[in-house]
Amino acid sequence: MSRAEYLKTATPQIIAEVRMYDTANGGRTGPAFPGWGCPCMVSRMEPLVGYDALPLLGDQPLLPGETRRLGFVFLSPENAVPVMRAEKHFYLWEGGFIGEAVVID
Repeated sequence: MSRAEYLKTATPQIIAEVRMYDTANGGRTGPAFPGWGCPCMVSRMEPLVGYDALPLLGDQPLLPGETRRLGFVFLSPENAVPVMRAEKHFYLWEGGFIGEAVVID
């Protein structure tokens, strides 16, 4: 089973409203496809502190400039989930900040 297929059935550890930056504002140059993952940073300040996460995209890619409610699965949930819930806001990283999210649940 591919990672994208697994993520279609995964239970989200948190749900967030995600806003991907458009390309002109530092976002990705193309879509993030199902199975994509990225570090999620709790702040833009250094030292950067983040946790590897897999957004649950279903069958639809996430496009630059798009806003969507997504579930997330973290690779170290025991560390990441309590921090993300407490912070309530985090940033998506891919060699730079490419989006941000507000924790809903």
